[in-house]
Amino acid sequence: MPISWEIVEESSAPVDAVWALLADARGWSRWARFARSELLHEGTPTPDGVGALRSFGTGPFRSQEEVVEFEPPNHLAYEIRKGMPITGYRADVRLEPRAAGGTTIRWSSSFYHARPRAANGFFRWFLRTFLRDTARRMARAAEASAP
Repeated sequence: MPISWEIVEESSAPVDAVWALLADARGWSRWARFARSELLHEGTPTPDGVGALRSFGTGPFRSQEEVVEFEPPNHLAYEIRKGMPITGYRADVRLEPRAAGGTTIRWSSSFYHARPRAANGFFRWFLRTFLRDTARRMARAAEASAP
């Protein structure tokens, strides 16, 4: 049974403005807590689409993620391929238009276990905390860039 959670963040920016940040791996270092954000391998139908291999890092730490679903402008899913001692990590980020305007960001994540398994609780806490901050930063950056 996977360890899972969901983070919900609201933004007054429209879905397209949030999607522009989410789907641009190379731009994440401008608004997220990463010193480096790169696209190591292009995907389809756009460079950041399915099959894209993205790298994010700060200091000596780097992770690599592969985009496994890409449905502009509402859904992007990725799986960690390298850089974290966890098995089976997947995240689905869904952007939903709000009736009153703006966007609801739903970031659902899960993994099967950490290595060692005794670290499951730590990685659940760490990833939830980190992704909550990332969703919040993305929401605010989209608001700042929206007309």
